[in-house]
Amino acid sequence: MDPLHEEDLSQPAALVRTEAAALLALADRLEGPMSVAFTRAVELVLRCGSEHSRVVVTGMGKSGIIAQKIAATLSSTGSPALFLHPAEAVHGDLGVLMPGDVVIALSASGETEEILRLLPLLKRKGDALISFCCALSSTLALASDVALDCSVAREACGLNLAPTASTTAMLALGDALAIAVSLRKGFRVEDFAELHPGGKLGLRLAKVCDLMHRGDAVPVVAPSTAMTDVIYEMSSKKLGITTVQEQGRLRGVISDGDLRRLLEREGGAALSRTAGEAMNANPRTIAADEFAATALAILEERKITSLVVVNADRHVEGVLHLHDLWGVELI
Repeated sequence: MDPLHEEDLSQPAALVRTEAAALLALADRLEGPMSVAFTRAVELVLRCGSEHSRVVVTGMGKSGIIAQKIAATLSSTGSPALFLHPAEAVHGDLGVLMPGDVVIALSASGETEEILRLLPLLKRKGDALISFCCALSSTLALASDVALDCSVAREACGLNLAPTASTTAMLALGDALAIAVSLRKGFRVEDFAELHPGGKLGLRLAKVCDLMHRGDAVPVVAPSTAMTDVIYEMSSKKLGITTVQEQGRLRGVISDGDLRRLLEREGGAALSRTAGEAMNANPRTIAADEFAATALAILEERKITSLVVVNADRHVEGVLHLHDLWGVELI
C-alpha cells in the first residue's frame, strides 16, 4: 500500500484508524486461521509458572518495550514472567533461563540479529519458544514452537517504516494471551488484589479487614448501659455509632441519627433509657473478607456512615467508617 498522502499526516484520526484496522485484522485471524496456534501458545504458557519455570519475554527496540509491558501484564494476572534483553542475554543474562521456561520473542521482521543469536541456546536448553512476527516465513517464526502472526497492512507512518501499527498489534496479542491464560487458571479478583496492594487500584481492591477499626478503637456498650454513658462512648470513639454487645456478640447499634431521633421524640426523658431500649436491633453488618468497594456501595445505598464487621456467629470484629473508604471506587 502506498504511504499516506502528505495531507493525511495532519489528520491524527487517520493514523489511529490505521492502527484500529490492524487490530481488527488481528481479531479476524484469531477467530480464524490463527486460532489453533493461539490455543497452543496458551497451553505452553499454562505448562510453566511453577517455582522452577516462568515466561521470559524478549525483544529489541520498540518490540522490546512492548515485550516489557507483556511481561508485566502476565505477572500481574497470575503468570510469573520477566523481560530478557536479547543483547544482554548473550553477555551473561541468559543465566536467568531455567529448564521448563517458555520464551516469547517479539520481532516484526523475524530476522532481528540479537534474537536469532539466542535460538541455538534456547534449543539446547529445551525451552519452548513462542514468537510474535509479521512474517511467518522468517527465521524466527520457522524456528518457533508456535508463531503468531502480527502482520499489518501498513504502519501508521507516512513512510510506512516506523513500528506503530505492528507494535500495537503485538501489544494487543500479548494482552489477549495473558488474559486467556489467567481465565484458564481461574484467576480471581481476590488473586488480582493480592498482586496489586498499592496505589488507587490496591485501595479499590482492599478488604474490609484491611481498613476497619478494631480492638479498643471499637465503641462498645452493654444493653444495660445508661444513655449518658452511651453518649460518652460514642463521643470518645468518634465513629458516629456504638455497638451494643453481650459477651462479644452484637445485639444492636446506636448511631448519631438514632440518638437524635430519640431525643426529638422523647426530649430529656430519652436520657433515662438504656442502650438496649434505644438500639437498632437489626443493623446492616458486613464480613471482614468483603471488598471495601462492597462496603462503600452498602453505605451509599443505606445512606449511613458506619458498618459493624461481624463473623458468622455475630461476634464483633471491627467497625468500618465512611472516612476509611476515601479513595475507594465502586467495583
